[in-house]
Order: sequence, then C-alpha cells, then structure tokens
Amino acid sequence: MNSKTQIWFKAARLRTLPLSLSGIIVGNSLAYDADKFSWVVFVFALATTIVFQVLSNFANDYGDGVKGTDNESRIGPPRVLQQGLLSKEELKKGIQICTAVALILALSLIFLAFGVSELKYSLIFTLLGIVSIVAAIKYTVGSNAYGYRALGDLFVFIFFGGVSVLGSYFLQTQTLDTTLLFPASTIGLLSVGVLNLNNMRDIDTDKQANKTTMAILLGAKKSKIYHVFLLFTAVLSAVFFVKLNAQPSYLFMIAVLPMMYHLKRVLEYEDPKDFDPELKRLALCTFLFAILFSVGQLL
Repeated sequence: MNSKTQIWFKAARLRTLPLSLSGIIVGNSLAYDADKFSWVVFVFALATTIVFQVLSNFANDYGDGVKGTDNESRIGPPRVLQQGLLSKEELKKGIQICTAVALILALSLIFLAFGVSELKYSLIFTLLGIVSIVAAIKYTVGSNAYGYRALGDLFVFIFFGGVSVLGSYFLQTQTLDTTLLFPASTIGLLSVGVLNLNNMRDIDTDKQANKTTMAILLGAKKSKIYHVFLLFTAVLSAVFFVKLNAQPSYLFMIAVLPMMYHLKRVLEYEDPKDFDPELKRLALCTFLFAILFSVGQLL
C-alpha cells in the first residue's frame, strides 16, 4: 500500500464505520425475525452505508478544513486537509467520486429490494438517498452548513436511527411497525451521544471558529446531563421494545455495563481532551449493543 493510498484511508476514517453500521444490523435482524430477509439486500445495504459514511468523512474533513475549524488547536486526530496531506481539489474530487458510487449502490439496493413492481417505494427511497447524500455533505460544507447551527444532533438521530433502522427494515419487508421506533430511537440516541462527546471535546475550538453545537448552547455541565439523558433514554427504549416482544431477550444488557462505566468516566472528566478516547468507547459499545440486540432477535 503506497503512501497516497494510506492517506485516503486516513481520510476515510474507517474507525467510524461500526457506529454507522449499527442501525443497518439492527434493522435487518428485525426483518430476519419477521421472516422477510434477503442476504443480497443486506450486503448491499452494508456497502451503501459504508460509502455514505466515507463520503460524510471526506466532506467533514473538507468543510472544517476550509473554514479553519480544524487547526493546530484541534484536540482530536488531525485531519488530512489540516495537515496538508491532501489538497482541497483532491479532497473535493474524492467527495465527487464517493457521491457517484453512493448513488450507484443506493439505486442498486433499491432495485434489488423493490424490483420494477413497486415504483412508488423506489421513488421514495431514491429521494431519500439523494437527501442522505446532501445531508452527508452539508453537515460542514457550505455557508449554511447545519453542523454549524446546532442541528447535527437532530440529523444524526434521524439518519443513524430512523433512516438506518427503519429504512433497512422496510427495504427487506416493505412494511413498518410503530414499535420499531423504539430500537430506531436507541441507535439514534447512542449515535447522538457519540456526537455529543465530539462536541464536548471541541467546545473551545468550536467557539473560536464560530461553530455552534449543542455542547456550546448547553455549556460544559449541562452537556454532561444531556449525555446522561441520551444514554439512559436509549437503554429504556430498547427495554420497552423487548417488553413488547413475545419472546423477550435482554442479551443487549451486556453492552450496557461498559456503557455505564463510560458514563461514569464522562461525568468525572473536566478537561475536554479526556473526552476524545470516549468517542471510540461509546461507538464500540453501540456496535456491541447492535450485535447483541440482533442476536437476541434471532434466538
């Protein structure tokens, strides 16, 4: 692997993939439990999600780099544009290529799920795919980037929770159930928790860059209370869903144990730098939760 390829892998930030795949895993396990499941649709849903996440990471690197939000004061891992490893033009081309691949995969997934008989569903999901691409890019790119207007939490909840879980379930079953809002909310809230950690870590540098986040609006202390709310509500949502199930499985509670330890550490921290390793811990806890929840559905 040459150095340029390594740089692109660094820009892709593959460590973010487990979190983005969590909703797909949960949604498909619920479809499997409903006896309506296609492995081909599942694989294409995973591939599409991976490319969407890489697109988002490229766009985030580009948007924050151009705006100067990523600078020498950044606490988290340095970005490729910030370090000068890729130029603006190279990163922009990477975004364009990812957009094209994402569209191709999304359209292929839609065709595999609905064929030519369900045109209405195909059109709805095509529109949803386009909206998802725009949302991935507009998080930090452009003068009206919603990530700079404290809307990141809402969009993460919608796309990592609702779209990911409910969308992947519908692609398999062509049906929806209101009770599925509970597991969708669980994954959405945990994903917002990861973003909240990111925003608590960057609270000082974001202020300097005029980037408004929920952490800045709430302040350091209330952001911790918000974090408690996100995690506890996520767990309660999963418990409510399982209680409604004819054959309940609380296997996912195993993942709650390290999650609570993570929460204890967050409440104790005062230095923004300490929040950085907690992003990875909560993301992995969410992935473990998704796996255990899914296994519980299949038992």
